[in-house]
Amino acid sequence: MPEVVLGLNAYHGDASAALFVDGNCVAAVEEERFTRLKHQAGFPTQSVRWCLAHAGLEAGDIDHVAIGRNPATNLHRKALFMLQHPPGMDFLRSRLRNAAHVLDVRSALAEALEVAPEQLRAKLHRVEHHRSHMASAFFCSPFEEAACVSLDGMGDFVSTMWGKGEGAQLKVNGAVTHPHSLGHFYQAFTHFLGLPSFGDEYKLMGLAAYGEPALKGKVRELLHLQRGLQFRLGLEYFVHHTRGVDMTWEHGTPELSALWSERMVEAFGPSRWPGDEVTQRDRDLAASTQAVLEEVGLEMLRRLHGLTGSRRLIMAGGVALNCVLNGRIRAETPFEEVWVQPASNDAGIAIGAALWVLHQVLGRARTWTMTDAYLGPRFDDEACGRALSDAGLPFNRLSQKDMVEKVAGRIAEGAIVGWFQGAMEFGPRALGNRSIVCDARQPAMKDALNARVKHREGFRPFAPSILAERTGEWFEQDYPSSFMTMAYEVKPHKRGLIPAVTHVDGTGRLQTVARETSPLYHSLIEAYEARTGVPVVLNTSFNENEPICCRPEEAVDCFSRTPMDVLALGNCLVDRGATE
Repeated sequence: MPEVVLGLNAYHGDASAALFVDGNCVAAVEEERFTRLKHQAGFPTQSVRWCLAHAGLEAGDIDHVAIGRNPATNLHRKALFMLQHPPGMDFLRSRLRNAAHVLDVRSALAEALEVAPEQLRAKLHRVEHHRSHMASAFFCSPFEEAACVSLDGMGDFVSTMWGKGEGAQLKVNGAVTHPHSLGHFYQAFTHFLGLPSFGDEYKLMGLAAYGEPALKGKVRELLHLQRGLQFRLGLEYFVHHTRGVDMTWEHGTPELSALWSERMVEAFGPSRWPGDEVTQRDRDLAASTQAVLEEVGLEMLRRLHGLTGSRRLIMAGGVALNCVLNGRIRAETPFEEVWVQPASNDAGIAIGAALWVLHQVLGRARTWTMTDAYLGPRFDDEACGRALSDAGLPFNRLSQKDMVEKVAGRIAEGAIVGWFQGAMEFGPRALGNRSIVCDARQPAMKDALNARVKHREGFRPFAPSILAERTGEWFEQDYPSSFMTMAYEVKPHKRGLIPAVTHVDGTGRLQTVARETSPLYHSLIEAYEARTGVPVVLNTSFNENEPICCRPEEAVDCFSRTPMDVLALGNCLVDRGATE
């Protein structure tokens, strides 16, 4: 019988599930893709059901369940902190209720799978949040040994953890505990600048490129690097240590209260309200926040190298999605190779918790390397055709070769193309299977895409997808960035050729597309290059202010309500601009 391990991220933002059979990940998906609510919290009911159905398994087949939370960890630190900073009763009740859910996962899983709890023979494992993050990156990385770090907001009373992985073992060397957090530092400024939604930190990163770090000195007062990898926040600028963080995690999209105190207003002036005009102060404050994060983050990594002696680095946690910071690591630290978990947000906890149990608890050898993120639902051509027929959209069925040639030609003509192929990506980035693909050469393409489909802030960049073998010709670094987790400088003489994907600071958050892992998408970019001489296309997620499209019906709906030009849905092609 195969050994089955189910990993969960539950009762937290980005609820998700991942299923491992005999040490290999056969399925992983976020709950938001089914509920259509961004960053869906709660229990990942539909994700669990899909993972098991996809693998042809039933509830009784699960041997181990791993959840990436452990309320029993750091109890002495929690008790001491509560004595020093007594929480309000509402906050305490909320936290106790959340912990009770985590401790009673078996009942929730049984309910999700519509079986009695006694029908579940699986052994339950609660894995500390940051151990799950580090495991999610190291155990599926291409490295046999590496320095490991998790940089996050907060989980199980810890914000940062580091150590070293060797073979099938990961040793933890240290941690930074509540209330000090790089994630909270960055999140506080994100909220202060009028970007209040859960997960909006990437917007601040985009805005930072438009400003100058003129306020860096003041911002630096909020974050102090100490001995080793320890750091401290200037807590007078924050409220989370005195009032707690008012969070709603139970159902739907998580919401967080502001973390900053009135001292921030005294230092930087009034906070920006959502929707207000972005001022130069806002741009400069964003640039200064990003600069301080990079300064502290890079120095921590240099010290981590000194501690571990490794030339290889793996990263996870929400802060590890800061692609601007990541893009500087190889040039400005001793690390020569870097691998960042593509689902470094809390969705990746599901993979990490399962991997921790496989290797640290069960002692299994490593067998799975995460060469791609295509771990979600896929749909056959018949399902795609039915979705189009039900919507009354006329379409043509094309061979794969003809589809690639036709779509590449339309992209080169300036069309906005919805590209829905193969298995959905796991993690926050569309990587060529659930993407909107456009011509990178057209200066007006960014504004056109925003006006017609994406409807998002103008300061946010769009990403380049480039043929992996051509990266060094177009970017200052040629190290792989398969999962869009790095930002590199575009070579100055190439920037004018791909203005739609070159950010205002001359960088691009690139995806290097390899033939071995993304053959169809690679073929599409090749065909586009044959027409244009440019091996780079604009890639953004297939959605409109909603989670990335999962099913063909959602892609059809997004296409129908927006003025996209072309929809390539499996082998079905819809072209609003067709003249034939």
